[in-house]
Amino acid sequence: MKKQIRILSAFTLLALSSLSAEETAAPAQPATQAVASAPVEITKISEAFGHVIGKNLETIGVKFDMAQVIKGLQDAIAGKESPMSEMECIQAITAVQEKIFKDQCAENLNKAEAFLASNKKTDGVIALEEGKVQYRVNTAGTGAVIEEHYSPLIKYTGKYLDGSVFGASKEEEALSLDEVIPGLRAGLLGMKEGEKRTVYIHPDMAYGTNGYLPPNSLLTFEIEIVKANAPIKEETQKPQDKKEIAEVKTDIR
Repeated sequence: MKKQIRILSAFTLLALSSLSAEETAAPAQPATQAVASAPVEITKISEAFGHVIGKNLETIGVKFDMAQVIKGLQDAIAGKESPMSEMECIQAITAVQEKIFKDQCAENLNKAEAFLASNKKTDGVIALEEGKVQYRVNTAGTGAVIEEHYSPLIKYTGKYLDGSVFGASKEEEALSLDEVIPGLRAGLLGMKEGEKRTVYIHPDMAYGTNGYLPPNSLLTFEIEIVKANAPIKEETQKPQDKKEIAEVKTDIR
């Protein structure tokens, strides 16, 4: 399985929710005040810890039966035996995750191919890379043309098939064609300064089943070319600037 599987034991959850003694240290209070406030604080802490557990359960990607999760917590506190050992539980969750991942891969691939098959019949849509990259010109450009190995200055918005946004430039961004995903490179080549284009990319030309996006996602990019070639001068950028640009480019590499 190519995606990282996150399984959190009770010890991990405790580690996530705990703070060092220095971080939690508070000025000494009179004993009477501490006793009076303890019930309220424990109530809040207990509820907050429940949130920590709930949020981390979501990261595992399995739809748990919450009634049974609560029963397991209660049984563990009561000293009752678990229906599985910790290792058996981890192996079982891993098997469920792998099945969910495989099903999602197949479903997303079918959706991507069905969309591209239909989209190629739309007026103005042009196919590249054996139909695995398509684009439509929204606004014609009149300036210089993007060529191989260029570093164009662009504005972009990246979307999933359902229209939800997974990434967007905060401002004009320079990127190297040698570093972006193949489908985006194909869609950018030949664009002119001032041109706006929508590029549709099959998962084979994007991230496939790798990366942190949903596996086999068809990606759509709305792109505007500000400058056809704007070499990136990293040596003149501040460390913070470099970090911010790297974070933006992660969405399209």
